[in-house]
Amino acid sequence: MTTFDRDTLAAAVAGFPRVVHPLEGRRAAAVALVVVESDGVPGIVLTKRSSRLRAHAGQWALPGGRLDAGESYADAALRELHEELGLLVGPDAVLGLFDDYPTRSGYVITPVVVWAGADAVLTPNPAEVASAHVVSGAVLDVEPRFVSIPESDAPVIQLPMLGTLIHAPTAAVVYQFRELAVHGRVTRVDQLEQPVFAWR
Repeated sequence: MTTFDRDTLAAAVAGFPRVVHPLEGRRAAAVALVVVESDGVPGIVLTKRSSRLRAHAGQWALPGGRLDAGESYADAALRELHEELGLLVGPDAVLGLFDDYPTRSGYVITPVVVWAGADAVLTPNPAEVASAHVVSGAVLDVEPRFVSIPESDAPVIQLPMLGTLIHAPTAAVVYQFRELAVHGRVTRVDQLEQPVFAWR
């Protein structure tokens, strides 16, 4: 099976036993695992970050960023969706949260699952986003690669898709989504490593 629907995903996310990580000096951030539909086929949106950004320029990402004062994870994810992709959806589109992913660059990322559906129109903000891509079907269901590096005892996760390799944290979050949405499995990813170039 390489597809899913809103009801099935909503039920799976509602029952998901989420792992929370304390900040411990890191900053809170949220990313949107936003599902859009094309010809009835659901997929999630990945972005390629603008080459002009100060941090992680040109890397593959999910729409997201730091929480503003007083924001919830869902608030931040929806705000970033609007800022980066021009996509305005309400709180009722939020299905729930996945596991926190602590990053080497000093954040704890909380993924927010959002169902934008068939009416979603993506208008990337060129100041932040070089391009936006919808990953669905067999591409989303690609098998990950786990690579050893001398700098860490944990394996680096890579997802071969979009003609390249997607790395953690994006690859870890997308892999957890794929495991639950496509296969109905709860798979932990917070122990999966990022490549050294993403540590800064």
